[in-house]
Amino acid sequence: MSIRQRKLAVCLRGILGNSVAFSLLLSAGAMAQTQPAPDAPTPVKAAKVTPSTAATHDKAATNLGNVTVTAQSRTQAVQDVPIAMQIVTQAQIDTLAATDLSKMNGYIPGLFVDGSQPTQPVYTLRGISVTDFGIGTDSPIGIYEDGVYTGKTGGALLTFDDIERVEVLKGPQGTLFGRNSAAGAISVVTVAPEDDWEEQAHVRLGDYGTRYIDAVLNAPITPDAAYRFSFVDNQSDGWLRDAATGQHYNKNDDWGMRNQLRWNFPGDTVVRVAWEHEHLNQPARPAIGLVPVPSAPEVLPFPANPQTYLNPITAPVYNDVANSNEKRNFDGVTLSVDHPFSFGDLSSITAYRHFSTSNLEDSDGTNQPYLYLATDNIEQNTSWSQEFKLSGKNDLLDWVAGTSYYHDNARQDNQIDLLTNSIDTVLNNTGVAPGGLYGPISSALSSAGLGSLSLLNDPWQEDMFNHARSQAYALYGDLIWHLTDRLDLTTGLRFTRDEKAFSWYNPERVAPQLDATLAKLQALGIFNIPGVPPIQTFQQNIEFNSPAATSAPYSISRSWNDFSPRVVLDYKWTPNVMLYGSVAKGYEAGGFNADEVGSVYQPEEVWNYEFGIKSYFPEYRLLFDASTYYYRYSNLQSLSLISNGNGALPIYEVTISDQVAKGVDLEAHWQATTALRLNLTASYINATYQHYVDPEGGSLAGQPVGEPLWTIAAGMEYVWHDVANGDLNFTLQEAHRGKTRCNDDSVAQGQCLTTPAFTLGVAQNRTDLHLGWSSPHSPWSVGLFVNNVFNKQYVQSINNISASILGTPFAYITPPRMWGVEMGMSF
Repeated sequence: MSIRQRKLAVCLRGILGNSVAFSLLLSAGAMAQTQPAPDAPTPVKAAKVTPSTAATHDKAATNLGNVTVTAQSRTQAVQDVPIAMQIVTQAQIDTLAATDLSKMNGYIPGLFVDGSQPTQPVYTLRGISVTDFGIGTDSPIGIYEDGVYTGKTGGALLTFDDIERVEVLKGPQGTLFGRNSAAGAISVVTVAPEDDWEEQAHVRLGDYGTRYIDAVLNAPITPDAAYRFSFVDNQSDGWLRDAATGQHYNKNDDWGMRNQLRWNFPGDTVVRVAWEHEHLNQPARPAIGLVPVPSAPEVLPFPANPQTYLNPITAPVYNDVANSNEKRNFDGVTLSVDHPFSFGDLSSITAYRHFSTSNLEDSDGTNQPYLYLATDNIEQNTSWSQEFKLSGKNDLLDWVAGTSYYHDNARQDNQIDLLTNSIDTVLNNTGVAPGGLYGPISSALSSAGLGSLSLLNDPWQEDMFNHARSQAYALYGDLIWHLTDRLDLTTGLRFTRDEKAFSWYNPERVAPQLDATLAKLQALGIFNIPGVPPIQTFQQNIEFNSPAATSAPYSISRSWNDFSPRVVLDYKWTPNVMLYGSVAKGYEAGGFNADEVGSVYQPEEVWNYEFGIKSYFPEYRLLFDASTYYYRYSNLQSLSLISNGNGALPIYEVTISDQVAKGVDLEAHWQATTALRLNLTASYINATYQHYVDPEGGSLAGQPVGEPLWTIAAGMEYVWHDVANGDLNFTLQEAHRGKTRCNDDSVAQGQCLTTPAFTLGVAQNRTDLHLGWSSPHSPWSVGLFVNNVFNKQYVQSINNISASILGTPFAYITPPRMWGVEMGMSF
């Protein structure tokens, strides 16, 4: 046990008491999947229950069709909400042994989360991607936790910790959820303190050294107050290893906790305060080199030839960046107050968020000094938000009105690290200085008896510092008019004002070892010798070299106003069948390119048209939902790799496009028998560029944006009763993601490629199973899970940042099969 783990155990004992903590550290809670009821019961709270218990008591179990949600800022049954959405429960999370939302890829069709870098996740919803990790732009997919907006990506993908449900809302949600939800919103709802005493824990052990613990303590303090503590610790040894050093990659080292207090005051006022903390410190994502590197004195051929690429799934891994770690410290404090009046309910949410991150990773996929390249993304972010919401209802309408304020202060350092050896390779490969610069000078010095003054193997660092300050104000209202007992009309409108200030600063490169040698050479008069370049040649930046931001920060500010309407008409064909149609506008604030000094981007805007059905047939125990949509997206901000010219590294810049898409979402759940449940979800989308000029100047109008046509998930659950005085639950699930729809820029962006060794962009399939036992007569439960049963691995993407200058493209791959056992206890 590590020192940190020992401290954690002591902390848990202090909080829970010695006997309780001992039980928590040895046991595991619910490994369960809730089952639908044969008929439609009244909505019940989603709970963390064991699979077999849910099946045994399916009359009272939570059905997806009657889970309550807050997607429209009101508490409603999900089947009464005229929005295309998918609900993820804690039971589904446990069944997949998922530690964050990215581990559920494939089972939420239409949503894909690349979580290979937790501090720089990439969300894609209905074909709209969030690819920019710079602080100058915002995400068109709003991420919320307990109603609090998560601004920058550094804090947008946290480990699951005591989750009640996740609501994935598809299509523009700006009217109700707020700023930057143009493509949709993901709302994470945690479990609130309750009036009953509760203690539970969940332990998971698996291959690749997987060690996972989560624990919950819920304690009523007084008849009017309750305290809830939750903790999660996620560790593993990784499933890739460096062929030269033995270093483990793709490890997990992440822990978090949440403390909550809830008070019930006179007058039915409810106050809830929560503090959550997360700490992540693990090796950065490895770069798997695609080209075989010859032994010295031979050098790597340039340019790289895809016909000679290695298969990254079987290729050896060589990374050479010292202290290549991804780190995050996250803290969040939330104060919520709810008070009922005679005319409606008032809610207030006050929130503070702060995180610091760094992500130093290898960016060449080799361990050769003459090819060395590393990048680091360092961020600090502090945000405050305040929202007041007033809601009520009568026979004529349900109404919600509110106002919100958001303030964000972010700093970022985009860092590039090279060696003088690799700078020589860049200068030679790009033709700026054939043969290089530092090597020839060093050879000449050595011949002159000055070999101790070599200019090789010296570190070189360049930085682009950004500072972003933003604030947003909003007023909104949403009215549901009850035109008849079956027909409702929803009208909503949000006004938003965004104010942003941004600065760029790229100082002179940092190379103290090189500068010390240059000073000695200058003192010897070396730079006065004919044919020797002036000393300034060795001092100028090669990556970040904007004169406007070299001596002092270059600052700019902008502001934008927006009105976002929403109109929905829904009709109850029967008490259990609803038809709806909607028109909604989405908005994302304008922004700035973190690496391009002086750049400004106008706001994004999307108009979405949707028609859907939500239905439940109790006589057949069948739930079926479907929706079809069409959207036009203007000024979509995406991240593209662009050549920098003049021997400099390519850079990621924000590019602008207009897109159109049409699609269909389907969801079905069928309780075939009391023991067997089947489910199917699917998403079809045909997304194309309406206007886009790629970095090479080619028009991609009419071409696909890359999103697969189909993503499909299917599953079955079966329960055997009276097994060892308990129930045995078996779950089998299959996810399919179609092949990437390539366009003329897909190869350059690392999304598509065909080589003799592998093909990038193929369809992907994943099979997962879970077997769990529990009994209502015992606090113990046990389980077995296997993810990616058939051990199917795929090339996820190729990174070409170093390909055009060093000839070293590298790749990322999906995880192999993983399995484990789990045990739990709750009382």
